[in-house]
Amino acid sequence: MRNRFLGGLAVATVLAAGLPATAHAAEAGKPCPAPLTAARCADGQLTDGTPYAFAKPARWNGAVLVDLDFAAGGLTSPLTASLLDHGYAVGGTTRTISSWNIARAIDNQAEALGRFETAFGRARYPIAEGRSMGGMVAAGVAQTYPGRFAAAVPMCGGLGGSVGQWNQKLDTVFTLKTLLFGDTALPVTGMPADVPGTQAKWISAVASAQSTPAGKARIALAAAIGQLPGWGLAADGSPTPVPADRDVDGVEHGMFLALAGGPLPYLGQAVSSRRTIEQLAGGNPSWNTGVDYARQLAKAAPSAQDAVRRLYERAGLDLRADLGVLAAAPRVPADPAAVAYLARGIVFTGDLRIPVLTVNGTGDQISTVAQQQSYGALARQAGNASLLRQTYVQTAGHCTYTTGEQQAAVDRMLARLRTGHWPDTAPATMNHLAAAVDGTPGRYLSYTPPQFNRPYPAGR
Repeated sequence: MRNRFLGGLAVATVLAAGLPATAHAAEAGKPCPAPLTAARCADGQLTDGTPYAFAKPARWNGAVLVDLDFAAGGLTSPLTASLLDHGYAVGGTTRTISSWNIARAIDNQAEALGRFETAFGRARYPIAEGRSMGGMVAAGVAQTYPGRFAAAVPMCGGLGGSVGQWNQKLDTVFTLKTLLFGDTALPVTGMPADVPGTQAKWISAVASAQSTPAGKARIALAAAIGQLPGWGLAADGSPTPVPADRDVDGVEHGMFLALAGGPLPYLGQAVSSRRTIEQLAGGNPSWNTGVDYARQLAKAAPSAQDAVRRLYERAGLDLRADLGVLAAAPRVPADPAAVAYLARGIVFTGDLRIPVLTVNGTGDQISTVAQQQSYGALARQAGNASLLRQTYVQTAGHCTYTTGEQQAAVDRMLARLRTGHWPDTAPATMNHLAAAVDGTPGRYLSYTPPQFNRPYPAGR
């Protein structure tokens, strides 16, 4: 990671050179498209061809948000309109060229910031911000470019890092295949070119298994091992009721929805993104050699462990026997070069030098909330807990926040940068701020995530 940091400093030095003074850049850019005509816009392409775009309000508060995905439709989002109205400049790139080359995506955020400052003048508070992969990239920017950015607000990002995150996804799919579909050709790794067909086969198979008591028990076990939520979205994208911890059927149904239901099923992403990663990395970057799945189950949320035990009893199955089957099953080795590819993207170390405020949904099936525990633990181990605040929103699905919930996090970070001290980030305060933005009640809550069961490197 030292080379990534030194490289980041070098790029930042080049980008900072020759930037015009803010006064000379005040009228730079061009009018933004309707309905943002009061703002000025700038767009173009980075060195590698990645599109970028920025919008700056007439009354700028000195903060600019740089987001991995902004140039892919950010100008039309309600969040952009609200942030501009509150004085923020907003913008960023797309992932169309970088894809799962996380190192390139991180470097692109620094280059994009340079393009913004060339057009509009130096930003007082440059903030890396984003959702999903954009959240991972924002956290990567904080670690790689602390001299270029002032802060980061990663939302719903895979903060276990890409190696750890994809090892955990392997565990889930491996458990399903071994216990339910061992006599099928459903792939765990080596995803074929027919991604839609493979996704449909996996989702159909799990849906069929859901119709039997034994299938439900083993679906729950796979979801618990993968630390998936017991709460999900219906097919139309609406949230199902939050099940009580002892509501076994409700928790298992939520696990099933996380895996194979809703608008973004876990298994769909586990196929499509793994195919992309394997193509970029030149092989399989995930492994389960040496993994003890009984120990993984013990790190699941208590409600998930309870559901597994009771569903196995209801189905007349022996949980120990199934864990024994998993222990004896041939394991999946990784291609070392592919692991190195993912690790070059970013491995989170807890090395924070600028403030970071994270946001994660408790029912996120893609960026599992347990990964936030790993990120926080690393910051504490490195002695940097004072630079980190972690917040949680009671929402099902991936990155399903309201405009107000997102802006509340950004506003708290700006207050931190202006004063040098953390403002109140307690749930009641965050919810009050969220409701003040768009009138929708906020859903922040006090929450302690389970211990992430696949840290990389192991033992962190």
